[in-house]
Amino acid sequence: MCGIFGCILKEGAASPLIHESLKKLEYRGYDSVGIVTLNNGELQLKKDQGKIDDVHRLVNLDDLEGKIGIGHTRWATHGAPLKINSHPHLDCEGKIAVVHNGIIENYSELKIELENNGHTFVSKTDTEVIPHLIEYTLFKNPQYSLADAVFEAIKRLEGSYALAVISILEPDKIICARNESPLVLGVNENGYYLASDIPAFLPITNQAIIVNDGEFVIISSKGCEIKRISDSAIMKRTPKIIDWTPEMAVKKGYPHFMIKEIIEQPSTLRNTLRIQDHYLDLISTFLDRAKDVFLVACGTSYHACLAASYMFSKLAFLPTYPVYASEFTEQHGKSVSIDSTILAVSQSGETADTLSSVTCAQQRAATILGLTNVIGSTLTRVSRVYIGQQSGPEIGVAATKTFTSELSVLAQLALRLSKKRGKISQDEMDNLSEKLEEIPNIVEQIIRTQAEKVKQIAKKYSYAKTFFFLGRGISSATAYEGSLKLMEIAYIPSIAFPAGESKHGPISLIEPGFPVLFICPKDGSHKTLISNIMEMKARGASIISIIEEEDDAIKKISDDYVEIPKGIPEILSPIPFVVPLQLLAYYMALEKGLNPDTPRNLAKCVTVK
Repeated sequence: MCGIFGCILKEGAASPLIHESLKKLEYRGYDSVGIVTLNNGELQLKKDQGKIDDVHRLVNLDDLEGKIGIGHTRWATHGAPLKINSHPHLDCEGKIAVVHNGIIENYSELKIELENNGHTFVSKTDTEVIPHLIEYTLFKNPQYSLADAVFEAIKRLEGSYALAVISILEPDKIICARNESPLVLGVNENGYYLASDIPAFLPITNQAIIVNDGEFVIISSKGCEIKRISDSAIMKRTPKIIDWTPEMAVKKGYPHFMIKEIIEQPSTLRNTLRIQDHYLDLISTFLDRAKDVFLVACGTSYHACLAASYMFSKLAFLPTYPVYASEFTEQHGKSVSIDSTILAVSQSGETADTLSSVTCAQQRAATILGLTNVIGSTLTRVSRVYIGQQSGPEIGVAATKTFTSELSVLAQLALRLSKKRGKISQDEMDNLSEKLEEIPNIVEQIIRTQAEKVKQIAKKYSYAKTFFFLGRGISSATAYEGSLKLMEIAYIPSIAFPAGESKHGPISLIEPGFPVLFICPKDGSHKTLISNIMEMKARGASIISIIEEEDDAIKKISDDYVEIPKGIPEILSPIPFVVPLQLLAYYMALEKGLNPDTPRNLAKCVTVK
C-alpha cells in the first residue's frame, strides 16, 4: 500500500520534511519514492525506484525549494517498479502533479479517451490518468478553478483512491480526495499536513483531522475545507488529539500487526476485485490450453492452491495438481513438458522452493504463470503472465489478508475459465460473481459480530495441548490453514485432516475434552459431516464448529460455535470461514502471552530451501 505525505508550511522548506515523513511510512512497503514541490511558479520534481535512503544518496531529496509539496512511496500494482512509473505523475504541460494510493478500475477506458484527445502518457500506471483528466477538464472548462477541475475529475474515477494534487495554476493549495484508501490531515501553528497514516506527522503534531470516504479537501496555509463528494456539502470537523505512541500509530492503535491485518481484509478483498480483466483473461487462456496444470506454492499459499484445485474442478471441469513447491521437482519434475502450465503462488514472489520449482519447469519448456503480492519480484520477472493480488504489504509473519486475497483471485480465475469453457450456466455464473462481490462485506460482518465470541473460545480452550481441524471437500483446505495458523502463532500442535479420513488413525487420539474444530458450510457434505462430528463427540471430544447462521442441526451437537452469514456458495466458503480461525490463532497466542507478530523460528519470506 503506497504512502502519501504533503504539507503547506508558513516557515521552512517542505522537501526535507516530506523526506523525513515518508521515512516514517516505510513500514507500509514500497519500491520507489518521489517528491514534488512548488516554488516561484514551477514544479520541482525528483523521483526514482529504490529505497528512500538510496534514492536520496543519488538525487538529494532535500534540496527542492518551496514551502508546499507532496511526496509518495509506491507499492507497485500497475506497471513495474521503475523510475518512470514512480510518483508523482504530471500532466502533458508539467503544470499539475498528483500522488495517489489506490487502484483506478476504469483507467484503461479513461486513458484511451484522453489519448484520443491528444494526451501523451509516459508510464504504465493507472495513476497517470488523474493529472491528464484534470488537465482535460480545465481545457474544456477554462472558467474552473483547480479545485473545480479536481472535483469533476474524481467523479469519473472508479475504484479506490487517496490522492493529493498541486499545480502552478494555484500555487497556494493542495487538493485531496479519499475513497476507500486512507487519508488523514494534521495541523499545527506552522501549517497543514496530509498523510496516508498518522505516524507520518506524529512527531510534528498530534492534532489530526480524519478524512472520511467520499470526501474532498482543499488545503491552504489559511485552513482546510472538507466537502462531501456526493453533494458538495461542507463537512465541519475539528482536530482530535492523538495520544498514541509512534509504535501504536504505526499499528493504527491496534496492539499487533496481525489483528490489524485481519481487520483490513474487507478492504484488501475489495482491491482484489479490481484486478484488470485483461490479466484474468490471459491467465485463464493459458490454463485452458494446458494439458497439465500444476498449482505450486508453500505454506499458506499452498493451502490457497489446494482450495483452488476444487474451484477449477467444480467450476471449469479442469483437473489441477496442487503441489508443495519443496516436493515439486522430485514428484513431477520428469513429467513436466511443453504442454504443462505452472501457476506459481507466492506472497513475496521470492520464496526459494517456489522459484526452484519454476526453474525446473522452465527447463522443460513449461509455461509459467504467477500470482504474487509483490510486483517486481523474481516471480513476476520469470512468469509469462502474472497477477498482482493487490493486498498491500503484510508485516505480521503469519499470512492472513494475503491468504484471503489469493483465494479471491483464484476464485476469479476459476470463474473466468469456467466462462471460457462453457461449463456452468450463465445464471450460476452471475450468482457466483454477485456473491464474490459480497464477500468483503460478509468478512466485515464476521469480524464485527464474531470476534468477541472467538476470543472467549480461545480463553476456554487455552489449556489444550493439541487441536484437531476437520473439514470436507474444499473445507479441508480451510482446516489445513486454520491448523497452520494455530501452530505458527500459538505454538499448539494441531492436526488437520479431511474429516472422512479422521477414522483412519487420528480418532485414536480422542479423549474427553480433546478440542476438535469442524468447518461446516452448508454444502453437499453437510449430512456426512454431522456423522463425523457424532463420531468425535461419542468419544468425548469437545466440538467447536464454524457454522452458517441458523444451522441448528450442528449447533445442537456443538459445545461452541461461531456463525457465518448464510448463503455463501461452497466454492467461495474458504474466504469467510478462515477468518474465525485466524482470530482463534491470534487470541490463543495472547492467552499464552506470546507476540503473534514475531513467531519464533519463522520468517516472512523463506529464501532458503
